[in-house]
Amino acid sequence: MPTPTWQKSSYCQEGEACVHISAAPASIARTIHLTESADPSEAVLTTTPAAFAALLQTLTRR
Repeated sequence: MPTPTWQKSSYCQEGEACVHISAAPASIARTIHLTESADPSEAVLTTTPAAFAALLQTLTRR
């Protein structure tokens, strides 16, 4: 399995205390990976695109 390519959240302040996201290619599996720092050896949450979209929708409601 290829190593994930992590992307830092656009809402991140200075430093590395941010949410990072990686999406697995559809040819492998449709999954989204989240980690709280630039170090992917820490805890990684894996979810589906639909569940991640629901989370984003909930978080962006005002």
